[in-house]
Amino acid sequence: MPAGIRFLLDGKVRELDGIDPTWTVLDWLRGEERRCGSKEGCREGDCGACTVVLAELHRGELRYRAVNACILFVPALDGKALLTVESLSSPGEALHPVQAAMVECHASQCGFCTPGFVMSLLALYESEPAPSRERVNEVLAGNLCRCTGYRPIVEAAGRAFERGGGPRLAAHQAALAAQLFAIARTGTLVVEGAGRRLFAPRTADALADLLLEHPEAHILAGGTDVGLQVTKQHRELHTLVSLGAVEELSEAVRTRTHVEIGAAATYTDALAVLSGPFPSLAALVRRIGSQQIRNTGTLVGNVANASPIGDTMPALLALGASAVLRRGADRREIPLDDFFLAYRSTALQRSEFIERIRLPLPRPGLRFATYKVSKRRDQDISAVCGAFAVTLERGRVREARLAFGGMAATPRRAVACEAALLGKPWTEETVASVLPVLDGEFQPLSDMRASAAYRTLVARNLLRRFQAEAT
Repeated sequence: MPAGIRFLLDGKVRELDGIDPTWTVLDWLRGEERRCGSKEGCREGDCGACTVVLAELHRGELRYRAVNACILFVPALDGKALLTVESLSSPGEALHPVQAAMVECHASQCGFCTPGFVMSLLALYESEPAPSRERVNEVLAGNLCRCTGYRPIVEAAGRAFERGGGPRLAAHQAALAAQLFAIARTGTLVVEGAGRRLFAPRTADALADLLLEHPEAHILAGGTDVGLQVTKQHRELHTLVSLGAVEELSEAVRTRTHVEIGAAATYTDALAVLSGPFPSLAALVRRIGSQQIRNTGTLVGNVANASPIGDTMPALLALGASAVLRRGADRREIPLDDFFLAYRSTALQRSEFIERIRLPLPRPGLRFATYKVSKRRDQDISAVCGAFAVTLERGRVREARLAFGGMAATPRRAVACEAALLGKPWTEETVASVLPVLDGEFQPLSDMRASAAYRTLVARNLLRRFQAEAT
């Protein structure tokens, strides 16, 4: 079994051992490797100046994904290939088509953000056919240009594909895949240094055993929240157990009755199975962070985090989702309604973890939508998030599940309002008649994102909007 963290950088195997497992990839690149193309901007995964690309084997195929180096811990590189802006060309070699297009379109001003834009576009160029303008905007939403030079950058994305030639890295894919296969790990990675340690098991059974052995450990999935605890809150995380290498937990699948999303499945993975049965939820997921965040963050991590303003929980509550919890060899499945107990408090017992989320497929007559209200459309935290699932029968409400985030200490259903709707005709007048009931169910707080009065008004209007759109 390989010792230490093993990964590829510019085609060469690199090995790191005895390091602080909470060392970020950005700090390692800039401080240790002197690769200063990756910039430090926000240090919280918002600005994209630190963007790098990871190449990894997935079901025997190579895939390239852009990620934020500033909140990614170095052990996450194990078994992957790391590409930085310095990796794209050598002296005497032609520029990558993305780089050449950036030059031709004059798409760089001060240049600070340029490497991050290049790497985001590289992952797009190497992974997808010629994209729409909407797709380009989506990919670049996580890269900020403080010189306001977005137009030429977007034009450069189109120019790169117009140049033709196909993926530049394709010629090296067979060799890269062989190298990745050669350094693939079969057992648990253990990283110890600076008084901290990280375990990255390869199986769910090994994960369960590690959590029994180390009940004090912090569970690390994508790290989009845990990373901030290190970079922003300066917390000392002494023991971590990573889910990222557990292949059986990285699946998001659709069965005959459910969509099932594993604990290590990223938002990007989940989108592939949510888009068909739940287009409204898929649209919401596309607004959760940037492409870089969705490539590492996990839906199950969003649930386990138990934030009252987490975007996915209202939709999951409205759709009747359940969580499969595991401790050792024991499993139990509970409705998500019973999972959130109080502010940031859940039903998870000591050494227990969420193995997967199960989401029932839509039933005949179900109308569903979820809405996010925030100050910015992209890259922002909700002020209020509402999700509504109503089953109609002959024009009357047979079942209703209304859930909100940002209205209480936990994501919560409006059960009294649901009861008031039952049996009533699905009309604007009916919804208007139950709004006072909805008002009485929540006592939201006023904070930097919204006042209590604003949140109450928004909750009312989201329900009215849903009725209008679902009629």
